[in-house]
Amino acid sequence: MNKFSAEIQIIGINPFVFVPEDILENIFKQANKDKGPIPVCGTLNNQPYKQTLVRYSGEWRLYINTTMLKNSPQHVGKTVDLTIGFDPEDRTIKPPPKFLKALKTNKEAKAVFDKLIPSLKLEIVRYLANLKTEETLDKNITRAINFLLGKERFIGRDKP
Repeated sequence: MNKFSAEIQIIGINPFVFVPEDILENIFKQANKDKGPIPVCGTLNNQPYKQTLVRYSGEWRLYINTTMLKNSPQHVGKTVDLTIGFDPEDRTIKPPPKFLKALKTNKEAKAVFDKLIPSLKLEIVRYLANLKTEETLDKNITRAINFLLGKERFIGRDKP
């Protein structure tokens, strides 16, 4: 794990820190890539986090969300202590089997789902995968199918 201190900055509404170049190079070697999002983990003020290192406007940034630091936008300008390293753990979110069954049953909804951009597919799958009860899952699978068929809103969105 690499240690460093950084000042929290903000771009738009998103607090972030710049990761030192030598640490970035180390992470690139561990990840065996220096493009695209790179999964990382570490600590922020001794609290563990999992995050994705991303390049934006030509600079690599580690965004500091409110899960990592409560009220993170209020900490802009403060210096925080971090550790960071490549996270090789698989972060694939698998769709609930009931959702896959519902898509298999409804060919029209499946065709729409298959054509969605990857980030919207992931948003739907992540939402469904994080539901706690079978009753809530069943209700939201119905809503997701209706959304795909253009019949109702889902995850705060109108028709796909």
